[in-house]
Amino acid sequence: MQRVVILTPNPDDMAYAGRWSEVRDRMVGPLRAEGFEVDSRSWFNDAGGLGGYDLILPLTVWGYHRDHHDWLATIEGWEFEGLPVLNPTSVLRWNSDKRYLGRLFRLGAPVVPTLFVDELDAADVERAAREFHTETLIVKPQVSASAYRTLKIRPGDPIEDGPEGPAMIQPFLDQVGGEGELSLVYFNGEYSHAIRKVAARGDFRVQPEWGGHITDYTPDADVRAAAERVLESVEEPLLYARVDLVRDNAGRPQLMELELVEPDLYLGYTPEAPRRFAKAVREAVEGL
Repeated sequence: MQRVVILTPNPDDMAYAGRWSEVRDRMVGPLRAEGFEVDSRSWFNDAGGLGGYDLILPLTVWGYHRDHHDWLATIEGWEFEGLPVLNPTSVLRWNSDKRYLGRLFRLGAPVVPTLFVDELDAADVERAAREFHTETLIVKPQVSASAYRTLKIRPGDPIEDGPEGPAMIQPFLDQVGGEGELSLVYFNGEYSHAIRKVAARGDFRVQPEWGGHITDYTPDADVRAAAERVLESVEEPLLYARVDLVRDNAGRPQLMELELVEPDLYLGYTPEAPRRFAKAVREAVEGL
């Protein structure tokens, strides 16, 4: 029986205590039904000795952004040992820093306009408002997840609770609370399913922990086309990908995040999704 391991959060990171296991379990069942033996190990302090696995999946390494230096060192160790990790370690490295949005934009992907700064200050906020022709902005760390240190601000607002160190600034898009953030999931480059996340009234964060509402979703043709343009800009093969889009104020789908490290794949919203996921893992293992 082939063995797969799903990597889990740092057990000392209480921000994710008890939350990741449900997401992991939605993957474990289909994988076992596909004939795999499935284990779980923490990426942070239990990521050594993985040589006995046929495939290592970092799909619940939630919180790696809090220990980013250790995350990069761990990836380097996997590369040194030549371990079978998917998505590939090269992807796990660059996708963990949101500066990748700038690279994808330069390659022609439809990306929400983004200003990257070494350290956020009031002048950066004012500059972004001028460049993006809006008074309402989103600021977040370049290495972040789950709306960590993310603020919705206007020029002149306090930024003390915002990003520390390298940051990014984007225009706030009204559709976050309207049509919502549109998440399309792909396995081995093939479209599987999609969900829609809508922020709670008065909020801008679409994650469920902040009151965001999730439903299944059938993407329009322009949304599918935008997601596939984004994926075409990635050179490495991807076992899994979640493309998070939102329409800009002109109605065009734009990339918010390309989630290639530890995305919730929302397997519980589409009946065929679990089987598609497990089948993709089977194909990946057989192709290694």
